[in-house]
This record gives sequence, structure tokens and C-alpha cells, in this order.
Amino acid sequence: MPDLLLELFSEEIPARMQADAAETLRKLVTDALVERGLVYEGAKAFVTPRRLALAVHGLPAGQPDSHEERKGPRVGAPEGAIQGFLKAAGLESIEQAIVESDPKKGDFYLARIHRPGRPTPEVVAEIVPAIIRSFPWPKSMRWGSGSLRWVRPLQSILCTFGPETEEPEVVPFEVDGIASGAVTQGHRFLAPGAIRVRRLEDWMAKLETAFVVADRERRKDIILADAKDLALAQGLELVEDAGLLDEICGLVEWPVVLMGTFDESFLDVPDEVIRATIRANQKCFVLKDPASGRLANRFILVSNLKASDGGKAIIAGNERVIRARLSDAKFFWDTDRRTNATVPLAERLEKFANVTFHEKLGSQFERIERIAALAETLAPLVGADAKLAREAALYAKSDLRTEVVGEFPEVQGLMGKYYARLEGLPEEIALAAEEHYKPQGPSDRVPTAPVSVAVALADKLDTLVGFWSIDEKPTGSKDPYALRRAALGVVRLVLENGLRLRLAEIVEPELLIFFADRLKVHLREQGARHDLVDAVFALPGQDDILLIVKRVEALGRFLATDDGRTLLAGYKRAANILRIEEKKDGVSYAGGVDLVLLHEPEERALAEAIAKVGEPIEKALEAENFEAAMGEMATLRAPVDAFFDKVTVNAPDPALRVNRLRLLADIRTATRAIADFDRIEG
Repeated sequence: MPDLLLELFSEEIPARMQADAAETLRKLVTDALVERGLVYEGAKAFVTPRRLALAVHGLPAGQPDSHEERKGPRVGAPEGAIQGFLKAAGLESIEQAIVESDPKKGDFYLARIHRPGRPTPEVVAEIVPAIIRSFPWPKSMRWGSGSLRWVRPLQSILCTFGPETEEPEVVPFEVDGIASGAVTQGHRFLAPGAIRVRRLEDWMAKLETAFVVADRERRKDIILADAKDLALAQGLELVEDAGLLDEICGLVEWPVVLMGTFDESFLDVPDEVIRATIRANQKCFVLKDPASGRLANRFILVSNLKASDGGKAIIAGNERVIRARLSDAKFFWDTDRRTNATVPLAERLEKFANVTFHEKLGSQFERIERIAALAETLAPLVGADAKLAREAALYAKSDLRTEVVGEFPEVQGLMGKYYARLEGLPEEIALAAEEHYKPQGPSDRVPTAPVSVAVALADKLDTLVGFWSIDEKPTGSKDPYALRRAALGVVRLVLENGLRLRLAEIVEPELLIFFADRLKVHLREQGARHDLVDAVFALPGQDDILLIVKRVEALGRFLATDDGRTLLAGYKRAANILRIEEKKDGVSYAGGVDLVLLHEPEERALAEAIAKVGEPIEKALEAENFEAAMGEMATLRAPVDAFFDKVTVNAPDPALRVNRLRLLADIRTATRAIADFDRIEG
């Protein structure tokens, strides 16, 4: 079957946009093809700094013919209705329609419409220009006198279609004066000039000859493998960086990996600052000495040129820039060390009084004071020294006013650890400075040191309570203050440290619901059922995250047993009957079973079983022994089954009916000691 090759060649596409653009092109084109009846076997997108391309394999030569029946008005209908039918069906006269008979509605007109499928190139020529004109770049531009908006000036369009055994044809169309063709361009400097290609294999091979590696993943593999080889040759290890690798891959079409050096005196600067400097300013990888674990005075750069001098001039240019950047970093580091050695923390904190955290939440200094007070309160709950937790909270954000963090915000917290150690502060304070921002995502490490945990919880809870109080809550996909991340951070800190924390004493009810939502997200990612979280959270007083999770886990195990599944089914039956009868009668049947009216042995057995489990379940819950509580609940399975098998709830005798409905209400009450079974699916 024929294949389609499309390439959109332009000036340099920003690296950060390339991967999404490739996926967007693939989806837009393939969705449009399928929508028009052109089903394909496979599709792959390609992107380099100067081209966005797509290969679609196994397309049919044309659309299938379509057949449609369109029902029209009755015979003898008004002329307006008939003309509307003719227009909608594409008929020239009513004689082209056929007449069908309906025993109930009489005779009516019917149009049988046959539409021959169009050749695939004709369809492609229709959809591709529309996609190009409406392509959703995050940022786009116009150039010259044209109306087309593209990320950078679009220079040429390649579009071919045909089977492997034949010469493919150019799919003819034009976008803003740019006509499609079968020509592409090689590397800007190493192989400038036009290259005529036919199909995917030909395109990739000729581009490679012209110093362009079209496959993004292959470019990444080349960079990573060559960088590791160069490092190994020097007895060093590459410090891998997936984000940097993605970015560099988007800057080069022909990656050439080289190694440079910098003066060893710069190794006095913390490793993270050296790495941040080299990464941010020169897009280079750093190397480490496996013997010491510290950085080495070498770096890896990736050039887009295969230079005649082996890259010596390129290396020298990068070394000059990195030397200057590291000189700045060393100056900032030395300045901070001198400042922190001579200026007391209290004076440094005073500078935060002039820094606004949020116009409705006060200054950074006021926020730091709030965090310190909350950390002191939380300290006993997490096993930390209260005084030390307060001191750590006051110190934790002091590095925000330092020279290094001002230049490299990404090392905030980490630099606080270095400065605390230089000042001779307790190690707990140093660790808290680094760890109080953690965890910052679902895969980030969770602090375990008690003082760090106290400060991290205080920091996140202050953020949540503060923004909730001024009604700055997440809406839809918008979460400008990262409140979802903060709440999930609290959840993980509590669960992974086994903490007992009563959130209702700290946050308002609406914020407690927000925590429930975040907990559901977290548990769902761990494989738990969200409906069980809802069922437990629906009980009054559920604000201890650790206990909620333990109860959810025990409930999940119980419902996975035959007893649990059968009891849930019995509960659902009882609840449905109650819901119908209470709505019909306008009353609640909770409580008040009359033992004298329990005529049948099965209803007496059920009443006795419910009465028997009440106290053991209550004691098990008080002891936080949820497994035991579930075990007691399981004893209700047999009497509930027997009751529904032998007893008619809506008995003819009104007194018996009411009493039996009250017995069903007792089932509902008994189960709600464990969870709200109404919220459990199944």
C-alpha cells in the first residue's frame, strides 16, 4: 500500500516546542485521514531544529465509495419541504428520489446517495494546507507580506505519496505562495543546497549523507553514548540530565560531542552551583570523579558542526565563556560566605520585611514567622524538638536573599544547607533548609528527619491555608500557586512518615475536602479505589490521613473476600428498599425495632447479629484495629442473606412492614461505623 511523506522546512524551531509539535502534526494529519475514511497502518513523526516531518504508512490509494440513504418528506408534502430535501440530498429533481411505503405513515420519498471515493492525494492536498494554516504553535509569527503564521519563517514543503514499487507522486498544493514539492535541505553549513527525495527511506538516507539525523531519539542516543564514551576515556562519569539532553537534541541536526576543561580552583564552588552555571549558560553536561563523588573540572559540549580542526576552536570558545561564568559564580559564593559569617540571621531576616509574598498575605518576613510558629506547634507530633524546628523554619528561607540563589533560583534550599554548615549550625537546621521544599512532585524524595518534616509540613500548610483564606483556589487546569502539589506533598509527608495529624484542627472544612481529592489521586496512583476513599471520608471526623488510608486498605481487603462482596450486595439491596420506601412515606425508618414484632426466625437472627456486633466493632475501631472491625462486620453476611431469602419486607401488615424497614435501617447504621457503603461501587 502507498505511503505518505510530509516535511515542513523552516528556520530554527525552538527546542522546547519540537517534541509537542511533532506529536501534534502526527495526530492532526492521521485524525483527518481516518475521519475521511483513509485508514493507515502506522505513522511516525520526525523533528529537527529546521524541519517537522511525518511519514504515514499503508494508506489506501483512495477513499472507499460511500452509500447513504436519506429519508425525505411524505409524498404530497409542501413544495418547500421537497426543495429542502432535494438540496440536502444533492438531487436535482424529485424524480431522482424513490418512493417507499410505510404501513403507518404512508408513502414518502427516499434518496439513495452514492458518493465515489476520492484519490488519497486529492484528500491530502485538502487537509494538509488547512492543518498548516491552523497549526497550534504556542507562539507564532508572520513574515514578509504573507498571511501565514508559523513558528519561524516556513521555507519549503515536501509532500510525496506512492507505493514502494513505483515512483511516488508529489501531492500538489500551495500554502501562502509556497508550493509543495519533493525537495528538502541538508545541514545549513555542512551540506547546504537542495536535495530531491522520494519516500521515507530515501529521505532519511539522503539527509544523513547531508549531515542531518532526522530521528530525534537517535540524536539523543548518539549524544548520550558519545558523551559517556568520552567521559570513560578520562576515567570520569557523565552526570546525566534528561531535560538538558532533550534541549540539546533540539539544537543540533548533526551532533558532535566534545570535551572541555575549566580551572580546578573553581571546584571550591559547590557542585550544584557549578552544574547550574554550566547547564544554564552553555547547555553543557558536567562530569564527576567516581572516586570522590565530586565534580571534575571537565564538561561535555555538543556542537552542530563537524569542524576541520577537530573542534578545538569550538572547545576553546566554550571554555572562555564557562571560565567567565564560573568566575561570577565563585564571586557570588565568596560574597555569601563573607556575609553569612558576619551578619546575624535576625538582620538577614529583616530584609524580608520589604519583600511582598502576596499583597493579601503580607511580606515574606510575616510568612516566615507564621511557618516558624506552625513548625513549633507541629514538632511534637512528628517527634522533633520544638525549639529546633522553630529555628530551622526561621533559617530555611534565608538563602533567598543570597547572591548565588539570586543568580540561580533552582538551587534555593540546597544553598541554605551549605550556608548553615558554614555557620556551624546544627545539622538538623542545615537539612531542613534543603528539604523543606520537598516533595515537589510525585517522584520527589520525602524528608524523614523530624525537624525537616516539621518545617516542610508547616511551609506547605501555610501556603494552602493562606491562599484558601483569600479565595485563590485551583480551578480546572489552572493552579498558579501549585496548591495541588502542596497538598499532595502534605499527604506524602504524613503517609511515608507514619504521622498522626488531625487536619481539621489546622484547616477549614472546604480545604479538608481538597485534601480528600488529593488523597484520592495519590491512592489511585498506588492502585487503590477512589470510591473507598469517598466511603471513608464521608464518615464524620475523618481528618487523620494515616488512619483514613489504613481504614481504606482494610476495607479494600474485606470487599475482596466473599463475605465482603456478599455483604455489600445485601447492603445495597437494603439501602435501595429503604430509599424507595422512605421517599414514598416521607419518613426515616432509622432506629426503634420492636423485638416483639420479629415473627420470623431469620429476622430475629438478623436483629440479634446486629446487636451483637455493635460493641465489638466500636472497640475495634477505638483500638484502630480495622481488620478486627471488618471481621466482626463479616458475621452479618449470613443473617443478612437469610433475611432477604426468607422474609418479605413490605408485609401486608403495616406494623410488620415498618418494623422490618427499621431492621434494614439498622443494617445501614451498623455498616456506617466502618464506611458509607452507599459510596462504594459494585
